[in-house]
Amino acid sequence: MPFLSTFFLALLVACAVAAMATRDLLASVAIFGAFSFFAALYFVVLGALDVAFTEAAVGAVITTVFFVTTIFRTERRVRPRARPRVQP
Repeated sequence: MPFLSTFFLALLVACAVAAMATRDLLASVAIFGAFSFFAALYFVVLGALDVAFTEAAVGAVITTVFFVTTIFRTERRVRPRARPRVQP
C-alpha cells in the first residue's frame, strides 16, 4: 500500500509540473484532468471512497468541461510576456 501512495503522489507532482510548464491551454487542461483523476485514485488507495467519487465527478469531469468550453470561447494560446526594456 505505501508503494501505491508514493506512486500516485509522484504522478500528482508530475502532472502539476507539466500543467504549469506547458504553454498550450488545452493541453494544460487535459493534464489538469489527469491530475484530478490521479487524485481520485489516490483517495481510493487511502480508503476515502466518497471523497474519491466527488473528486472524479467534480475535478476530472465538470471542471475540465468548463475549462475546455472557456478555452474554445477565448484564445487557446498564452501570449508571450513582453520583456521589460532596460535603460542604458
